[in-house]
Amino acid sequence: MEKTFNLNDLVIMKKPHACGENKWKIVRVGVDIKIKCMNCGREVMIDRLEFIKKLKKVLGEENEEKKS
Repeated sequence: MEKTFNLNDLVIMKKPHACGENKWKIVRVGVDIKIKCMNCGREVMIDRLEFIKKLKKVLGEENEEKKS
């Protein structure tokens, strides 16, 4: 199953960050994926294949989440 994600999408990872949050925002897309923790603001750069393996769910764009 191919999971599609774009820049500024909110995603849920399988394991939470050290701060306890598992919701992240995609900040950069390329060979590597840069994600930002929605709780503490820490940014992490992950290899694309590793990111796809650790990805649980794509929530969609950040703006769509705030409207709901």
